[in-house]
Amino acid sequence: MIRVALAFALPRRQQVIELQMREGATLADALAAARLDPRFIDLDWGRLQAGIWSRAASVATVLRDGDRVELYRELKADPKDARRRRVRNLKPSPRSRSGP
Repeated sequence: MIRVALAFALPRRQQVIELQMREGATLADALAAARLDPRFIDLDWGRLQAGIWSRAASVATVLRDGDRVELYRELKADPKDARRRRVRNLKPSPRSRSGP
């Protein structure tokens, strides 16, 4: 048996559950086990992506003891676009960087 942690962050809370999986279990097996957990029943599983230790992974990926399976929810805004909008709204400084 191997132990893996399954993590999911909501806007106001984070859930991490420990799962006992058989040797050779895949990411798909861990997701199936998580669907049975009452803390994850209301998730829209079709819209979630999953990964292991912050890297996207295929559902066929074989898990290793100690892996952290993470569920990624859909982003409300593209981080690059959000940064571009913030930069456009910046006002130039009245002080010169090379001045006194």
